Amino acid sequence: MDRKEAEELLARQLTEETSEPSVENAEAEATRRLPPRWEIRVQAKLDPVVEETKAYRAIAQEVDGRYEGVKVEQNNNNDEEKGQSR
Repeated sequence: MDRKEAEELLARQLTEETSEPSVENAEAEATRRLPPRWEIRVQAKLDPVVEETKAYRAIAQEVDGRYEGVKVEQNNNNDEEKGQSR
C-alpha cells in the first residue's frame, strides 16, 4: 500500500459514520477490565528478607549499633515443634 492509498483509506474511515458504542458493550468492557475476585498466594517456608538480613549481619557489623537489639528469627523452630507434637 502506497502513501496515496493509505491517505484515501484514512479519509474514508474518518468520514464514515462511526457507531457509538452501546451502553451494554461499555458495561461488558468495564466488567472485563476488573481484576479477578480471587488471588493466588504462595506460602514459603523461608522468608527471603530474613535470610538476606542474616547473611548481611554475618558479613558486617552495624556502624552505630542501632539495629543490634532487633532479632531476626524464623518460625522454623515453631514449625519443628508443631511437627513433633503431631
